[in-house]
Parts: sequence; C-alpha cells; structure tokens
Amino acid sequence: MTATTLTASPLAKMTKTQPTALWNDSADPSELAQAISWGAVGATCNPVIALAAIKADRPRWEARIAELAAERPTATESELGWQVVEELSVRAARLLEPAFERYDGINGRLSMQTDPRLHRDAAALADQAEHFSRLARNIIVKIPATATGLEAIEEATYRGVSVNVTVSFTAAQAVATGQAIERGLKRREAEGLETVTMGPVVTIMVGRLDDWIKEVVKRERIAIDPSYLEWAGVATFKRAYRVFQELGLRARLLSAAYRSVLHLTEFVGGDVVVSPPFNWQVLINENNLDLPARMDVPVADQILKGLLDRVPEFRRAYEPDGLTTAEFDQFGATRKTLRQFLEADAALDSLVRDVLVPAP
Repeated sequence: MTATTLTASPLAKMTKTQPTALWNDSADPSELAQAISWGAVGATCNPVIALAAIKADRPRWEARIAELAAERPTATESELGWQVVEELSVRAARLLEPAFERYDGINGRLSMQTDPRLHRDAAALADQAEHFSRLARNIIVKIPATATGLEAIEEATYRGVSVNVTVSFTAAQAVATGQAIERGLKRREAEGLETVTMGPVVTIMVGRLDDWIKEVVKRERIAIDPSYLEWAGVATFKRAYRVFQELGLRARLLSAAYRSVLHLTEFVGGDVVVSPPFNWQVLINENNLDLPARMDVPVADQILKGLLDRVPEFRRAYEPDGLTTAEFDQFGATRKTLRQFLEADAALDSLVRDVLVPAP
C-alpha cells in the first residue's frame, strides 16, 4: 500500500474525531499536499528542514538562485539563500490557505524560523519575525526559547505575529514562553488590538530531549532501565500540558522532533498540535495504528519515579521550575540544536556559493 492510497488512514480518522491538530514537519510542497489529504492543517519548518527541501528539488532552486543573483548583483550568499527559503515557504503556505480560512487563523499556518545567527539579538529576532509574518497572512514564525528569545517572543506577539516557540525541550521553557506569549497578547488587547485569529504554539522537541537524556545517562554512567528513557519527552510534554491548563495559557503545545510513535500516540486527545515528519505519518498509516485519546493517561509511576530518582537532568527538564531563565541557553539540548541550525545555515550559504562561484 502506497502513501497516496491512505486517505482513509488512522491520521485522517484522528483529525476528524479528536481535538488534536496534525501539522506536517516539512515545507516540501509534495509532502505537504499528501499530509493535507490525511487531515494536516499546518506545517513546521526549520533551517535543517528547509535545506533538505531545497536539496530535494535542487535543479529548480539552483536555477532560481542564479536568477536572483542576476537580479540582485550585490546580495550576499546569505541574503540569496534566505530569499529562497522565503519563496519556498510562501509556496507551501498557499496550500494551507483553505485550512487557515476554515479555522479562522488558529490552524492553516506555515512555520518559518528566524535566522539562528540572530539568537543573541531580541530586537533583530522580533523585526525578522514581523517581516516573515507579512510574506503571507498564514505565516507563523519560530523564535527560540532562550533568555533573549523570551523578550523577542513577547514583542513579536505584541506586534501581531503568531509565534511558534522553538529550540524548546523542557517544561520550564514551555511555561516561560507560554507566559511571554500571554503578556504579548494582553498588551495587544489593552490597546484594543485583535488577538482572536492569532494562533501561537509552543513547541517541545520531545525527541531531542530524549536524545539529550540518553547522552547524559551514558556519559554519567547512570544505571537505569533503558526503556524508561523513551518516556522522558512524553512525560515532560504531559507535565507542561497540565501546567498550561492550570494557568489558562492560550498558546497550544506542539510536539516535534519525533523519535518514536509515542511522540504522537501519547498526545492524541489533547488540545495540542502533533507535527510528525512526513515519513512518520506514512509509517503510522501503513501500520494502521490505533490512535485513541491518551493525552490524559499519565506515564506509568514506575517509569516516572525511575527517571526522577536516577536522572537529575530529567528532573530539570520535567519540573516547571527545573531551570531558571538564565539556564535556558546552557541546557545541553539547546546548545546542540542551536549549533545544528547554525550549521544548516552555513550549508545553505555553501549551496548558494556553488551557484555563484562554481568549482573549477
């Protein structure tokens, strides 16, 4: 059975029967179109994903880079590369316009990520977020959950940008950024500005948290049942979800960076966004997985207690006060992910360079 025959799929059924929204973790137009047939009502992107989408259709985009270079003879490699990212994103955003209309702006959005090289400059992040939001009415903009990012998230929200918090792995980051969005929304409302059609989300990169916890356990030689480590991201996401409900935060949580089907199946039934990569959607559909509501089903006590007792780094991620704002930037998963995004940015520059100055 092929991906294109799976319109009556488990994911399609989930999107019709549960409050859980499906977004596609890719801006590739062909993948997004297929995901929409399964009920996807949004899409996420980051520098790594954008680079992969450009490489997947390399002849087209290399030709476009050459055209842009002729049109803008003084533009830098970075400026040309980011213009391609903008065009790719706007193209994908058009596919989501029907969902944007149907959900009054809460869904139907295409995520664009701010330049990771701006991660130390709140004003520059907010300015770029506002610029991206004007490229298409259904753009949502990713800003990192760092100390600097918190300032940019509130300011961009105040300016009317729907924000998707990224580089976020812990309950502390999720709650702090959810509160920053709330402050931005309230500032708008105090001035009589519209907020109803804004659709902010707060991502927790559950798989990247799992990766980091496993790395710490190995490095520190912690003896623990290895199966418990598959639940670190799930437990943290569920904990953050409860806190969001208790505090009445309006942003929805979004699960990203999939490493197992648990990163979708355990969140079904919540008023959240699940954003699996396209290949994970194909896998779930091909295996005809049952997707009952499990958001309110807690992680087994034995697993949670084992993680909390044996792995201090997990406790830091799990507890809403486990990290101070000043510690967000130094959390291991944050540093690793920012570096990967910066490397993808450099790789995009290199791709543009190969067009501008071909190797002899």
